[in-house]
Amino acid sequence: MSECRTSTALKAVNAELTNHYPESEELFKVKLIDDSSSSDFLMNRIREHGLDRLITLLPVTEDQLVNELKRNNTHLYLSDEPNGLKVQEALNAGVAAAIMFTPTNIITESENQLRVAFDGDAVLFSNESELVFKSGGLQEYLKNEKQNVEIRMNEGPFRGFLEVLIKLQKKLHNRGLYKKCPIRTYLVTSRGAGYDGYRALNTLLTWGVELDEAVFVGGANKGPTLQRIKPHIFFDDQQRHVDAALEVGTVACLVLSPN
Repeated sequence: MSECRTSTALKAVNAELTNHYPESEELFKVKLIDDSSSSDFLMNRIREHGLDRLITLLPVTEDQLVNELKRNNTHLYLSDEPNGLKVQEALNAGVAAAIMFTPTNIITESENQLRVAFDGDAVLFSNESELVFKSGGLQEYLKNEKQNVEIRMNEGPFRGFLEVLIKLQKKLHNRGLYKKCPIRTYLVTSRGAGYDGYRALNTLLTWGVELDEAVFVGGANKGPTLQRIKPHIFFDDQQRHVDAALEVGTVACLVLSPN
């Protein structure tokens, strides 16, 4: 059900992009990693759901995976492998990648609007502030953010993927699709609404990136926020936030730290 709804949302985005930019090749393209043992079955399933223009198979061996991801200019790689070895390799090679977890009960409702939610530190931003928190505690962290509030943070592994979403979104905005835009982005961060939150917004501003909604939970459980916005997918670097997302029926992806 999750894959179906997400695919339908992706198709809706592509339909709007094709309608307004018929000559453009800037569309969502999904490639399923295939070991060739189930190619016919997968292709039949894809055709049954009318997704053959969105989803194609990428036959590749395990040792070639990362090179193929880079050769195909892949913006996002997702895997449900529990050890995360290939996810780690992809991250180390500069490809946004994460381990995907799917809850038993999906709460996503929208099939006409793709909703993507991101954590901030160690996902969109680097983990520099997070390291201060781990070494010095909350007070040192807050002191650091106040001292550096006007200094933008370094980019995290998912900045590039976010910018791809924003680029497509702006193209649709330029055709008058604002309230009915089929792409919507969210920042759902443990930062508070003080200097630490302002620094996050300032960083995005200096990057020229504007998300549709930013929620600062101040260390609280992210579950209620995700339950409200119902994203198709949520990216976070901490397992407890991934677990909180799963509890409220959100597909959640664990972002590992690049080595």
